[in-house]
Amino acid sequence: MFLGLRVVVYPAPDLAAGKAWWTSVLGVEPYFDEPFYVGYDVGGYELALGPRADPADGPVTYWGVADADAALQQLVAAGATVKEGVRDVGGSIRAASVTDPSGSVIGIIENPHFALPETARQAGDGPGR
Repeated sequence: MFLGLRVVVYPAPDLAAGKAWWTSVLGVEPYFDEPFYVGYDVGGYELALGPRADPADGPVTYWGVADADAALQQLVAAGATVKEGVRDVGGSIRAASVTDPSGSVIGIIENPHFALPETARQAGDGPGR
């Protein structure tokens, strides 16, 4: 079901402060910068800041899936509860989240535009990957 990691969203109730800090740490400006979401490309993966994300949930990892609706159904059938149903987040990208039986929040994302850069694919081709 999971195709691999795609996005980690960190709660950022003070988006300006979060953006300033992460820009300093990463040494790059965000590639996507809106009042509702800030995204950085980090080695082909996305590190995001969510001003509406709940700090009590901590960072939420979004796993890539081919079909968000089917993946959500599979997770619920396995005992997860829906936290946020499948929604279009723009650009034909669809996301949802669940809470697993131990209370962790798991995100899923269907992103037809996702592709790792060649260097990241090569780094993952070694033994044990």
